Amino acid sequence: MKKLSVFFFSALFLFGCTTDNQTTDSAETVTDDTEMMATEDTMTTDDAMTAGSDAMTAGSKDIVALASETPSLSTLVQALQAADLVGALQGAGPYTVFAPTNEAFAALPAGTLENLLKPENKQQLVNILTYHVVEGNVKSTDLTNNMSAKTLNGAELKVMLDGSSVMINEANVSTADVEASNGVVHIIDKVMLPPSEM
Repeated sequence: MKKLSVFFFSALFLFGCTTDNQTTDSAETVTDDTEMMATEDTMTTDDAMTAGSDAMTAGSKDIVALASETPSLSTLVQALQAADLVGALQGAGPYTVFAPTNEAFAALPAGTLENLLKPENKQQLVNILTYHVVEGNVKSTDLTNNMSAKTLNGAELKVMLDGSSVMINEANVSTADVEASNGVVHIIDKVMLPPSEM
């Protein structure tokens, strides 16, 4: 649990529209614990969405620093602080974070976010945030249609590709491949709830 808390994010995320290319070997970073099973249609670099409203300098800052400098991810940063996951996502990693925007958190049912941020609901918040984090440096070019990815929460996410559209479970990726010193962030438009929270 401590490792899960340390690594998580956010779990969530952090990013903008500018990226620096870093050379990584995804075959080395995708571990057995986060095995991804590709079944068809590998996404090409041209399919990767890199548009976003918050420009950031990526690659030299950790996931939390990137998120902290991205106005549209301020709610995620607040949640990471409440869940005591900041230190984990500042660790060596690498981690892949599917980061929900402020609008994604605002779309939760009324009162949900406020309740999750209460100290007595910390474990539930940790479970949700770690569901947005995968161990390894998984870029958009590594994604294939119908692949699965094991999260730090222990549950799996499903990747669906349709042309240039990328979905993680039911969340759309709005900005892909924002590189950090300890991983990569993909910004999404929905907070994903693990099966245990549904």
